[in-house]
Amino acid sequence: MTSRLLKFSTPSFSTNALFHFILFCSFFQAFAQRDTIRYENVKDIKNFGRFRYIEVKGHTGYHLYAGELLNESVNDGYGALEIRYGWQNTDPDHWTSRYGYASYGIGYYSGFVGNPGVLGKPNALFGFVNFPLTHPGKMNDLEVGVGLGLTYNLEPYDPVSNPENDAIGSPFAVYFNLYFGGAYKMTREVDLLYGIDFTHFSNGRMTTPNYGFNMYGINLGLRYYYNVDQKHVSKDVYTSEILQARFDRPESNEHIKLRESSVEIILAGGTVQNEEDKGTNKRYGIFSGVIDYRYKFNSMHAITAGFDFFFDSSLEPEYPEPADQWLYGAHVGYDFMFGRFTTRLQAGAYLSDDKGKTPSYLRAAFRYDINKWLFTQLGIKTKNTSRADWVEFGLGFTPFKW
Repeated sequence: MTSRLLKFSTPSFSTNALFHFILFCSFFQAFAQRDTIRYENVKDIKNFGRFRYIEVKGHTGYHLYAGELLNESVNDGYGALEIRYGWQNTDPDHWTSRYGYASYGIGYYSGFVGNPGVLGKPNALFGFVNFPLTHPGKMNDLEVGVGLGLTYNLEPYDPVSNPENDAIGSPFAVYFNLYFGGAYKMTREVDLLYGIDFTHFSNGRMTTPNYGFNMYGINLGLRYYYNVDQKHVSKDVYTSEILQARFDRPESNEHIKLRESSVEIILAGGTVQNEEDKGTNKRYGIFSGVIDYRYKFNSMHAITAGFDFFFDSSLEPEYPEPADQWLYGAHVGYDFMFGRFTTRLQAGAYLSDDKGKTPSYLRAAFRYDINKWLFTQLGIKTKNTSRADWVEFGLGFTPFKW
């Protein structure tokens, strides 16, 4: 890497947005009042209290750009500033206890991704979860994290005012971040954070153009831990009655063995735009129907296999008849489950004519279980293996389970 990579570019950080983010975090504490806690009664109780943290990280790196018109705008890489507010659940019966006592929270991102006049000044609001990878008690903890949310304040393609932007066709996009790094314990309350990450902005061909932003690089920051219940023990800034500031992680609980089979049906839809219609309001409807067999090994891992039924009206220019706009496929996949959430990756192949989409496709999806038989799913289906074909907003149910 050149020295340019090691410089954190100054992001277009929005003070007003930061204020609202902090206000939003404070809202969660407003109704969490407790009576006064006697220090003598709790001083010997390990992990007493409610644990939270705030972290600030700077990002810098380069673009994986597949377009043709923005090379000068993205050649200098990107920079970003990120703030996260996290919760640490301590309940041994909570789902986080089976994942090294994972933490989770909300975050705010403000970035500089190139020429602001062409690409905008992206900000994002997102949720995240961090999974520890090392055993408890280490001075340096390794962790992997994922974030998902909404990017806004992008400058979209316009045939007159912004014809150079072939990366994004909307002021809004999905925010996705995958992080691997470490947290080194510097003091009782503070960790030094470092790592590598991948960040993606895309609208999944809901509008075109949609090469999207794919950014990879390094990050560096600080994480501050505190105990919410300290204020109920003493508000004296000079007090010696100090509660434990950070959660002392025990060993993880074992995952629940399930060996459970089920049949699931998912109905999903959305809209897309063809490349030749960029800059217009012309859109096409899409539909995905899925029949899946799912086998859960335990509360963490599952595999899937099933059939896909696609209807893509954006094929109309080449296939005017609706009957010719149907495609059929089969897939296999893997589910990573945590709590009510599931991240899903499936690889499929068309069993019918692929209508110019190439024989194979991928589906990456995020699922939330409403109850034991009903769930929602947000997914991205690809064409040409890696290019987004469409975004699916779906509802699923489980008619059979054994």
